[in-house]
Parts: sequence; C-alpha cells; structure tokens
Amino acid sequence: MIPVKENMAPAEDIQKPSLSKRIIKELKKNKLVYIFLIPTLIHFIIFQVFPFAFSFYLTFMDWRVIGDSEFVGLKNWARFLEDELAWKAIWNTVLFSIYYIVPTMALGLILALIINSGIKFSKFFKGVFFLPVVTSFVIVAGLWGWLFKGTETGMVNYFLSLLGIETQLFLSDSSQALLVLAGLSVFKVAGSTMIYYFAGLQSIPKELYEAARIDGASKSKIFWKITFPLLLPIHFYVAIMTTIGSFQIFDSTFLLTAGGPNYSTTTIVFYLYQEGFAGLNFSYAAVLSYVLFFIILVISLIQRKYLGKESSNY
Repeated sequence: MIPVKENMAPAEDIQKPSLSKRIIKELKKNKLVYIFLIPTLIHFIIFQVFPFAFSFYLTFMDWRVIGDSEFVGLKNWARFLEDELAWKAIWNTVLFSIYYIVPTMALGLILALIINSGIKFSKFFKGVFFLPVVTSFVIVAGLWGWLFKGTETGMVNYFLSLLGIETQLFLSDSSQALLVLAGLSVFKVAGSTMIYYFAGLQSIPKELYEAARIDGASKSKIFWKITFPLLLPIHFYVAIMTTIGSFQIFDSTFLLTAGGPNYSTTTIVFYLYQEGFAGLNFSYAAVLSYVLFFIILVISLIQRKYLGKESSNY
C-alpha cells in the first residue's frame, strides 16, 4: 500500500503564474514574431484606430479650420435628426441599393454561366465582360453620360427615336437620374461579380450534373436544385460586397449629376463630401460617417444572419 502524504495540496490550490508573467513568457517565446508585427501594429493604430476615435470625438465638437473649436455635446446629432436633406440622401442611397444589388448579382451570374457553358472564344468573352472593371471610372462615366445624354444627340435617345419614343431627359430628370447611375454601376461592377460566380461554378463537382442528367433532370431543374444552392456562399459574399459598395456610391454622382436634379441623386456619401470638404463642416460630416457605418453594419449583420446561416451548410 502506497502511503499518501497528508499535507499534499489539492491540484486546484496550486497557484498559476500571474497574468503579467504569462504575458512576459509569451513575449519571450515568440519575440521574433512580435517584432515583425510591430510595423503592422503601428500602421493599424495610426491609420485605423486613431482616425476612428478622432472622428467620434469630432461628432461632439464644433471643429473649425480657422479659430478655436468648442465642445457642443449632442448638437450635431440633434441636427442630423432634423436634417431633411440627410434623410433624403439616405433614402436615395437605399433606392440606389435596390436598383443596383440584385441586377448586379443576376447579371454577374448570367455572364458566369455563359462563360462556364464552354462556348467558343470563352476566354475572349471573359476579357470583354471584365473590361469595364479595369477601365478608369472617369472614362466609363464619360461614355455613359454620352450614351444617356438628355437630348436628341444622345445615343440611347437616337435609338428610342427610331422606335417612335420621344426624347428622354435621363440624367436631367429627377425620376430617371438615379436609375441611370445605378445602371452605370451595374455595368462597371458586373464583370468582377462574374469572376466570383465563375470560380464558384468551377468548384461544383461535375459528377452531380452527370447524375442529374442520367436521372432525366431538365436544365432549369439542374440549375435551381444543384447550381443555385451550391453557390450560396458566393451569393452571400457578393451580396455583402455589393451592399457595402452601394452605400458608398460617390463617383458617378460627383461626375455626372453633382447630386441633382433637385437632390434626386444626392447619396449619403456625396452629402458627407459636401458637408465635410465643400462646406468644411467636419464635425457634422463625422456624424454622417458614423450614420453610414451603423447602416452598413446593421445590414451586414442581417444578411449574415439570414443568408450566411444557409451558406455555412455548403
């Protein structure tokens, strides 16, 4: 029989090293890794953490370029709640998202299906479809403005006149301008969406299609029962990216409409630019930036909850 020492302390009574000692031990163990991480950490603090914290500080200030700044509390936030133009800009951005997200995803998927079908010159068509993505936005916007020029000399109006349709104002019409800008963004981004979907299509096992054909499934049934469900992770990623992109729309508004006509294309980012850089009202612009941040955050969380849950099963 093995004797048991009566004064032996139970395992839970053995003292663990303090947190500071464990941190020091970890630093000594992986000091080379942390040394290489220092530049990245400094960059992150300077260009991410500091601007984020300072912009939040600005929301409570009346920050002046010339003169002394002063603390104003929630005055800037109260102004936002009463600012009709800010709410109109948010609504315009939401409308733009509706016009932009689904068509971009649908067109990208259609183009990917065409390329993946094995047609002749598929690589050539892939390059043609992707060309707007790598072309300068200024050039694409200029061409788009020429196509949708609101006079008889506009290319689209010319073809409409051949069909007996009267001249449309397009970018000069408050009911059409936002749709035209959304069409421009769809045209510009659909190529990159196509690449995402094409990569997803390439990852689907060919055996599934062969088994479905043997069972006599039609092309439409194969698409809705095999292709579309297995692309759910791609749907989720593209939905997130296009949503974020739609709420950050600025280029087309700045280049083609300047927020008009009658503020119909004034989006939240364009309004932020006008307040911050044109009006030098940095404090109120900081409030608008946080409003935009929270909107994108909420939408992304909702998408992740309802779409990401399904995509994680594939």
